[in-house]
Amino acid sequence: MAAETFRRSKALFERAQRVIPGGVNSPVRAFRGVGGAPLFFAKGDGPFVYDADGRRYVDFVGSWGPLILGHAPQQIIDAIAETSRRGTSFGAPTELEVQLAELIVELIPSVEMVRMVSSGTEATMSAIRLARGFTKRDHIIKFNGCYHGHSDSLLVKAGSGVATLGIAGSLGVPEAFVALTSSIEFNDLALLEQTVQEIGASKIACIILEPVIGNSGLILPKPGYLEGMRELCTKHGIVLIFDEVMTGFRVALGGAQERFGIKPDLTTFGKVIGGGRPVGAFGGRRDIMEMLAPLGPVYQAGTLSGNPLAMTAGIVTLETIRASNPYPHFEELGARWIEGMNEAGREAGVPLVAAACGSMLGFFFSSAPVTNYSEALQTDVERFKKFFHAMLQEGVYLAPSAFEAGFISTAHSEEHIDIALSAARRALATVA
Repeated sequence: MAAETFRRSKALFERAQRVIPGGVNSPVRAFRGVGGAPLFFAKGDGPFVYDADGRRYVDFVGSWGPLILGHAPQQIIDAIAETSRRGTSFGAPTELEVQLAELIVELIPSVEMVRMVSSGTEATMSAIRLARGFTKRDHIIKFNGCYHGHSDSLLVKAGSGVATLGIAGSLGVPEAFVALTSSIEFNDLALLEQTVQEIGASKIACIILEPVIGNSGLILPKPGYLEGMRELCTKHGIVLIFDEVMTGFRVALGGAQERFGIKPDLTTFGKVIGGGRPVGAFGGRRDIMEMLAPLGPVYQAGTLSGNPLAMTAGIVTLETIRASNPYPHFEELGARWIEGMNEAGREAGVPLVAAACGSMLGFFFSSAPVTNYSEALQTDVERFKKFFHAMLQEGVYLAPSAFEAGFISTAHSEEHIDIALSAARRALATVA
């Protein structure tokens, strides 16, 4: 692909840098993890995106996860248009937010009550505040490489964007905040038990994690790990929070907790429940959720929480996937991805391990499976950078970071996976 193909994206990036810090409104978009100027997109249609220069790509980013029905599905477009004609925001209750809450409670067995917010960051921040208020404890435990948004307490070894940019956390976060957050390696139950003992279980409000990590690349839990964590939290009265902003409704209709048979105390949601609109939510046990204002003393609020357009998109998305049950097909596509990527790596003589979980896909340039953040950081990131650009030349859009999962939608088929696999074989030949 000739360099001039990206002419309009480059011009837009130059304009953006004059008025937006770094030229982007979220750091990973800047292509700092892969080099070059970011693409600007103009349109999405099903499994495809089109950049500002008119080039089409098979999309495995899906707006970083929410588009489980693909780009611009007609049923969501029509429903949002109808809702918008009645008003786009009221700052007051509507039936739509009750409908979506009822759907979430019906589909997620651990959730008895749910509170809508406007982003995943807001959801995790509020869930932690609630856990602290409920337990009257201050300390939290998270896991290296798990990203739970950019609130102060959670920017400790947070994977994804901070790993892509090569920074450990963020300036502007007081040491006093960080002192109440312990971040340890994922998939090591003995380490978790030791950490709880060292801190003192009576001081720990919650343990929060992505049950399937999607922000260090795709990393699955080892057998027995989540079960052991659940037992530990129950024993010590620690609130277990599953961050299912990414995995919710993607790895199973009931999320990772359905897939692995674990009931957390609180769960955070985002992405899919807004069907592409800005949204988040957190929910769980009734006795914990009733600590929230106006019932209880834990304060949380938001003018745009329960926004009618986001609620409409979420209702249509969840009702559609419940009725159509795309999960067996996702498993088939995931297996096709794993087999094809691993075979392509072997053919090229390039160390590569692929993974999938529901509609989440991943791979690392590594000779062994990756089970935690430290191992992810040891993979061949320089090779990924070259591979990313080679795939872009082939018309396949992957996340511009070695530390992100990919996503498929109901609009993706075997044909689209095969297009990506054929492109990967050609791309791997250039980076071997």
